[in-house]
Amino acid sequence: MGVFYMSFYKSIAAAIALGAAVLASAAPAGAADLPAKAVAKKAADLPFFLVVDNRVSFSWMPKGTDPGVFSTRPGGGINSTTAKQVYSFSHFDVWQYGTNFFTISMFKSDHNDPANPCTNAGVIFNPGTGVATPASCEGATEIYGLFRSTFGWNQIFNTNAFTMGPLHNISFEVGMDANTENNYLSPAKRSMVAGLQFAFDLPYKGYFNAAPLLYYEFYNRNAFTQCGAGWQLPAAAVPGVNCLNDGNRSFNPTWALELNYYMDLGFLPPNMQFWSISGRAAWYGEKGNENSPLPGTKTAIEFNSEPIRLTFDASKAFMGDKYSHFVDVWVAYRYWQNKFGLDHKASAVCVGNASCTEETVYGGVTVKF
Repeated sequence: MGVFYMSFYKSIAAAIALGAAVLASAAPAGAADLPAKAVAKKAADLPFFLVVDNRVSFSWMPKGTDPGVFSTRPGGGINSTTAKQVYSFSHFDVWQYGTNFFTISMFKSDHNDPANPCTNAGVIFNPGTGVATPASCEGATEIYGLFRSTFGWNQIFNTNAFTMGPLHNISFEVGMDANTENNYLSPAKRSMVAGLQFAFDLPYKGYFNAAPLLYYEFYNRNAFTQCGAGWQLPAAAVPGVNCLNDGNRSFNPTWALELNYYMDLGFLPPNMQFWSISGRAAWYGEKGNENSPLPGTKTAIEFNSEPIRLTFDASKAFMGDKYSHFVDVWVAYRYWQNKFGLDHKASAVCVGNASCTEETVYGGVTVKF
């Protein structure tokens, strides 16, 4: 969900103040030596954005999953994992009243997670004959975007009342997620969140953010639920009972909790201070039936996490402090249970193939520009 959030605001404000003090102390003349107009000259306004941080990443995920997608191994057994190449762009900024974070990623799967018209790995279902035809479809491509914006109470109300002990600030938070994928399912998720964020300071320039939120997934297409889909004879289709006219599911509003943290490993010797750790975790509550508003299997609490990412600041190590975090190399552990809310113990999509749980170690490189 991003490595940066509201905790940067205090650091940036301090840096600006410190910079102004340094410039003032280094000036060759005092105020009394300057012309009257110069003394009265208005201080320059701060820029609208106090921080702008843009990055691109490439990562390799050897054991990703996509619910309901699997293949049978030649010697027997199920292979429900798919290797994915991930290309990402992220943007973070700090302005007077809060922060904005945006990321968009492209996930390119291998052949075990096939693109349309394959309905599963190496298979095209033929509704005319009711049998599956072997095929070799390329891997699917998914585009996933997310943004989160915060509005700090200290900034809105011009106070420090919401800073006490390790608590740095309380903020309003809003955001949205959206995706699309060119597999047979053809999902088109649209969801929004709104709530609060509690930002805490950690040692070594670190932070920990906790955001209790309202989560509403109001649109998510599923080709299998569309009336007249390949698995269903048109005469048997009853809109609103066993199929949806356009295949667009709409779920109940529910709760969510999103956490993220970051901390430099500042306790290491100075010649080894190129390392940092970060991570995130998110829980999303039950949101109705998995093909809501159709009847069926209930969804489960979704847990999506990257509990730890270890980052090596390569540009700082080889080029000096001036280039800190321009090039990062990292490795992370990812765990996702009940993916997309599908109950891995009860959903027909998941049972027997383990495709609704994603567990993988993956790594990548991130470049700041």
